[in-house]
Amino acid sequence: MTPRPLILDVDTGVDDALALLYAAASPEVELIGATTVMGNVTVRHATENTLAVLELAGLGHVEVASGAARPLVRDHEPFPVVHGERGLGRAELPSSTRAPSSRSAAQLLVEAARERRGEVLLVATGPLTNVALALAEEPGLPELLGGFAIMGGAFARGGNATPAAEANIWVDPDAAQAVFRGFAGREAARLPLCAGLDVTDRVQLSRAALDAICADMPGSPVARFLQEAVPFYIEFYERFGVAGGAAMHDPLALALALDESLGTFETTRVEVETDGQWTRGMTVADLRGVRHSPWPVGWEPEENARVALDVDVAGFLTRFADRLRSLAEAPA
Repeated sequence: MTPRPLILDVDTGVDDALALLYAAASPEVELIGATTVMGNVTVRHATENTLAVLELAGLGHVEVASGAARPLVRDHEPFPVVHGERGLGRAELPSSTRAPSSRSAAQLLVEAARERRGEVLLVATGPLTNVALALAEEPGLPELLGGFAIMGGAFARGGNATPAAEANIWVDPDAAQAVFRGFAGREAARLPLCAGLDVTDRVQLSRAALDAICADMPGSPVARFLQEAVPFYIEFYERFGVAGGAAMHDPLALALALDESLGTFETTRVEVETDGQWTRGMTVADLRGVRHSPWPVGWEPEENARVALDVDVAGFLTRFADRLRSLAEAPA
């Protein structure tokens, strides 16, 4: 089978790095590009981290395009408490000798989609600023892409950046709203596949599972990176009373995009709150179909998202461990 072309749009912290490694270990895709955005860290650190992680994974040839340094209409403040000052926990990878692409992130997204119409799978695991900018340049992007998945939102539960909002959407709710509205009314297969906290909080990488992945591979650069980066991320969760490990938000979003049988989805309409004092960044999903009722609720009827509401936790974690282990087994 010919591998599917993939672009990852990342704000590379620890779980974005794990998604990049998952992509590198997935034979069904060819990572043809990575675009970076501010979020967990500054866009400069996200770009440096992405270049370094790709070289670690043996994908040093993949084009990396730097993108938005700030949200569409707001300022940006990184949150190093989650992923560390530079985004990779305690890991310090060698700096890449490569420079980022001369293309911007939005240019790469648009041009790759035009060049390979209907083929490119885009998975966004950070704020949606780059995707919103690409849509502004090319409103036909939904028809040009071969698929689109998002790690973001909280659709039937509360948030993690605030009680209402998930972090990626909260950083740039205006971009998220533009993206959801830009995809509205497309056929179901072209709607964004949304892996939000409803499912991503359920897939946790524990210390024991991390040790098992890295066991008997002391010379592997990938194993060494995992052992230096991931514990910092796990400790963040432990400080908030989560004992099971760290949520694998971004790898799960990629895994669901590659194999939808790992989850169950509801096709619906999502609106993003952009102005609320307590609800900014909230993803409001019409999971009950209220917009189709006789009551004049004021919502547009078109669907604009497929929201993941359940996940095969064991199936994903087994696949995730196996793929990381295949990289960690590579010789130094």
